[in-house]
Amino acid sequence: MRFLAAVVVVGIVIAACGGRAVDRFPVEGFVHAGPTCPIESDPPDPACADRPVPDAVLVVVDAAGGEVASLRTDPDGRFRVELPAGTFTIVPQPVEGLLGTPGDVSITVPVDGRIDIAYDTGIR
Repeated sequence: MRFLAAVVVVGIVIAACGGRAVDRFPVEGFVHAGPTCPIESDPPDPACADRPVPDAVLVVVDAAGGEVASLRTDPDGRFRVELPAGTFTIVPQPVEGLLGTPGDVSITVPVDGRIDIAYDTGIR
């Protein structure tokens, strides 16, 4: 009888806490800046490829506009965050030395593929 009562109590506690944990999915991407050369060539010159943007701040907001995450890119311009299923917007923040700020990126999680965010270097 005590065992049955304990099982019922545990069941009530789990139900009160919302049941199971929310699944989270990885969202990965690359933040880069270009152009890096004043003249584009065809075929493209590998030495003129866009450069990664390290330490760029990205803010993730939910459909209601609430901030759910703020993250920085690594030294290679890459980022990773885990989010629950749903619709979100990635809001790139200004980066000193780069021209303007990329537009917001709307995503639906789970995401199929890598997110690409491009800053403008101002080189013309």
